[in-house]
Amino acid sequence: MKKPGLCDYPLSETHGDTICGPQGVPLDKITLEAVIAGDVGIEDLRISRDALLAQAGIARAAGRDTLAQNFERGAELIDVPGDVIMQTYEMLRPGRVQNRAELAAQAEMLRVEYGAHKIASFIDRAAGIYLQRGLIDE
Repeated sequence: MKKPGLCDYPLSETHGDTICGPQGVPLDKITLEAVIAGDVGIEDLRISRDALLAQAGIARAAGRDTLAQNFERGAELIDVPGDVIMQTYEMLRPGRVQNRAELAAQAEMLRVEYGAHKIASFIDRAAGIYLQRGLIDE
């Protein structure tokens, strides 16, 4: 797929044959009939990295850079286990960690183990803001 633009929205209608779920099933093959027949399972209903990145391209083309960044961070989380995501979420809630080092360690783990550089940078920025606001110690 070329770099997505506004004309690609909505992906299910414009690229339903090329945007696939995590198991490789194209969006236009995910139907109620396919589910009933057993040809589509729960894993096919999850969003894929490619779909999130395509959505990011559409958002960026529409001038919605913050939304595009959110889609890109979401794409990084596709391969991160749910328990790690929930642990990170809990750590980002005010009052859950005591110091910047705890958040820095979580960011580094995501960066190294999962290649989630944008998420790690987001956590690093959050730690800086928490420090400024007195929510955590250095």
